[in-house]
Amino acid sequence: MTAPRRPAAPPRPPADDRGVSTLEFAGFLPILLLVGLAAVQLGLVGYAAGQAGSGARAAARVTAQEGSAAGEAAGHAAMDDGLDADVAPSEEGELSRATVTVSVPLLVPFAGDGWHITRTVTMPTDE
Repeated sequence: MTAPRRPAAPPRPPADDRGVSTLEFAGFLPILLLVGLAAVQLGLVGYAAGQAGSGARAAARVTAQEGSAAGEAAGHAAMDDGLDADVAPSEEGELSRATVTVSVPLLVPFAGDGWHITRTVTMPTDE
């Protein structure tokens, strides 16, 4: 005669893992923010480089045609007013040169002393 079978034990409930995804997100959030800030800062560097190039081209072109004083004004006019920029046009014989130095805006002020981008353009002087 066979013994009566005992009913199977009810399955154990799974371990409680509620909130794990929230904890993982909270741990990953600082890294995500850091990558986002770095991407925006890289965009600001590219923007400042583009503005420096535009200002240098405009300053060199106008310096070649009208002289250094007009070239400096044209260099500043070709760039965004919110940028801290230094425009230095010069005339050297048959060449006109303009050097523009732009301070890169820092997204996080305590990240460093600041970066500077310099662009120089040389053009033949019109006579």
